[in-house]
Amino acid sequence: MIKIEAIVREEKLEDIKEALAKIEVNGVTVSQVMGCGKQKGYQELVRGMEVSITMLPKIKFEIIVSSEEWEQKTIKAIQEAAFTGNPGDGRYSVMICEAL
Repeated sequence: MIKIEAIVREEKLEDIKEALAKIEVNGVTVSQVMGCGKQKGYQELVRGMEVSITMLPKIKFEIIVSSEEWEQKTIKAIQEAAFTGNPGDGRYSVMICEAL
């Protein structure tokens, strides 16, 4: 079994869900998370003071697939659906799991 974790922009949630449904990947766990990377956050004015917002809201997908073939299909679907070409598009990781 292979576990895929992908952390992506919040606004890409529906696009990724549709892409996964299209390739018939149905077992998905989704969480709201916070993080930062190359995007480095942004500056915001709060009560007249400039504040750096470095932890940005993201969406984390956790998906278990049965083979390397499904791993590649799933990663490709996520990458295509999440891509904007700007920093902050996201990251994914893959872990090999042993079934109990």
